[in-house]
Amino acid sequence: MTMDLERMLEKCRRDQWRVGEVDWSSPPRPMSRDDEVTIVQLFTDMAGIERLAGALFVEQTRRVTDPTLRAIFETFVTDEVRHSHAAQMLADHYDVHHHRSYRQNESLTRFFPHFVDAIRYLSDDVANVYITMGELILDVALLRSINDYVRDELSDRVMQLINRDESRHIAVDYYMIEHYGTHAYAEELAARPRKPWDHEARAWWAFANVLYRSRPFNQDVFFRPMDIVDPAGKRLMEAFKRFQLLRYKPRVETRPFGTFMNVMQDTYNHPLWGPLLGGVASRALGVEPRFMRLMNSEEEIRAAVGKSYDALAEEALAVKNG
Repeated sequence: MTMDLERMLEKCRRDQWRVGEVDWSSPPRPMSRDDEVTIVQLFTDMAGIERLAGALFVEQTRRVTDPTLRAIFETFVTDEVRHSHAAQMLADHYDVHHHRSYRQNESLTRFFPHFVDAIRYLSDDVANVYITMGELILDVALLRSINDYVRDELSDRVMQLINRDESRHIAVDYYMIEHYGTHAYAEELAARPRKPWDHEARAWWAFANVLYRSRPFNQDVFFRPMDIVDPAGKRLMEAFKRFQLLRYKPRVETRPFGTFMNVMQDTYNHPLWGPLLGGVASRALGVEPRFMRLMNSEEEIRAAVGKSYDALAEEALAVKNG
């Protein structure tokens, strides 16, 4: 637990920015009809994704007991509201010819309330696992690839500012993964009063809906757009590789949700059970089969086990900035 939380909070407050500070007056580059439609839809969905991330940070703000950490998460909520606003302004900016009416992807709309419910009623680490995975996909892969696809100075400037915020988020995501694996957190969890039965029932119902709706959400909001803006899939694979390394860190598997994810992935990659139950395991995690295979070499795994969470976060950030 090496992060200096006070220093991180100072950085969070210092690096705030306003959407109005960006010069929105430059005209977009000339685009084909298909490019314009694709780009406007990407930014429309990005606005929804950022609102979802904001809802998750609201829940983390509510749960943490450390006042400095709570203040950090409050700045993250502000960040995500600003990102959503910026994404919608980008969508409007590039909607030059108004080829059609744009709406948030239906899979995202259907997924949103169930996911927020699941985060509200399930254990603390579940929210953090989803946030970490989502932000690695968003930051390492999707935002960079959208920006490359747009190839426009305004998009580049806004994405630089958003990426600066997301770098802080990822650093704290990794810190929280370490925190939820500590003995101190386990003792804190054991001391909490047992939740009433209706709370537990609501948690399981929400989780079942997340499992049911996560695959169409991931495909429509992350995977299909990435197939357009990064056809080779290199950045998306890199994001999943970074996330998979966390499973090998000591005590990550001690949390129930970490165990669940590892069991599903091990089932998919098992020589006997994989062909029989691999499809079920892939569906349960809501990801395509190509992201279920184990992607890291033995050497990479050994190196990750010996590194601090701070170091792993820095490596993830280096990849996204590379």
